[in-house]
Amino acid sequence: VQLVESGGGSVQAGGSLRLSCAASGFIFSDAAMSWVRQAPGKRLERVAAINSGGIYLHYADSVKGRFTISRDNGKSTLYLQLSNLKSEDTATYYCSRSWGGDGVRGQGTQVTVS
Repeated sequence: VQLVESGGGSVQAGGSLRLSCAASGFIFSDAAMSWVRQAPGKRLERVAAINSGGIYLHYADSVKGRFTISRDNGKSTLYLQLSNLKSEDTATYYCSRSWGGDGVRGQGTQVTVS
């Protein structure tokens, strides 16, 4: 299993970013996936999840209405659109092969909001 996140960066508050997670080593279209994040000194937080078919979605209250999770099973890629970013969104973001955020994760991509 390999998950490679990309798309992070530094943005001003109110800005947007699109994160991607390229998956390999497993049947991506059979797997529920999620995005989790961890800020320095804070616990890992699941921010969004999506089932294998892309029909069922879950968002943490802290990001609801601002983040959008999606997937392209043909490309084995998971996405997270981040909009109206706030300073408290600053964290390392990981994709996870799981619904609950506790599965295998990639190396992460840093998002910094100033």
